[in-house]
Amino acid sequence: MTFFAPHPAAVLALLQDVTREKVYIDDETFLIDRPDRADKLLDLPEVHEASRIDDYMPYWAELWPAARMLAKVLMKEPLPADAVALEMGCGLGLAGVVALWRGVEVVFSDYDASALRFAAENARINGFTKFRTLQLDWREPPADLKVSLVLGSDLTYEARNVKPIVECLRTILVPGGIGLVTDQNRIPGETFRANLTAAGFTYTTQPVKAGAPGAPREKGTLYRITRLA
Repeated sequence: MTFFAPHPAAVLALLQDVTREKVYIDDETFLIDRPDRADKLLDLPEVHEASRIDDYMPYWAELWPAARMLAKVLMKEPLPADAVALEMGCGLGLAGVVALWRGVEVVFSDYDASALRFAAENARINGFTKFRTLQLDWREPPADLKVSLVLGSDLTYEARNVKPIVECLRTILVPGGIGLVTDQNRIPGETFRANLTAAGFTYTTQPVKAGAPGAPREKGTLYRITRLA
C-alpha cells in the first residue's frame, strides 16, 4: 500500500518548534505536543505533491474542537470490558490518550506517519505504554483488523470521506462493536447518517460542546454507533 503523505523526517526537520499544551478535561490534565506553526507544513514541496496526487492535507497537526469533544465524552462513557480501541484518523492522539487513561488498550491509526509519531509521543509523555500505532488508509482497511471499539473525531470533514469511513467501520468493528465519533456538525453529516443506515449500523446522536481555553465552545454531535451483525 502506498501512502501519499510526506515522510516524517521531512516534517520533523521543518517543525523546529513544538508546543506542549495542557489540555483540561473535567478535573484531569493531559499533555499534548503539537506543532507550534502547523501552517508551515504547507511550505513543504512534499505536501504539495501529496495534495496533487491524493488530495492530501496535513489536518493532523491541529488540535480540533471535535477531538476535545470526544475526549470529554470518553472521561465518563461506559466502555466495553477488556476493549481494544482503534482511534481512526488519530492526529495528535488526544482521544486515544484519554482512552488509555480509562484503562483501554489503544491502536492509534492515521494515514500520516507524522501524526503517528506525535500520537505515540503524546501517549508516552502522559505515562502510558499500552498502545501501538498503525498507518491506515480508510479506503483499504486490512481484513484481519478487528476491534470492539472505534474512536473518531472530525472524520467527515469532506463528503468524499464518508463512504470509505463507513465501509472501514464495517470491516474493522466486530458484531456488537461500538463506534464513538464526534463531528463539528459539518455539512456531510446528513450523508454520514444515511450511509450508516444503509450499511446496517444503528446509531444515536447527542449534542456536545468543547473548545480551547479562552476560545468559544464549538457545537458538535456525538454518534454512538453499533454494529449489530
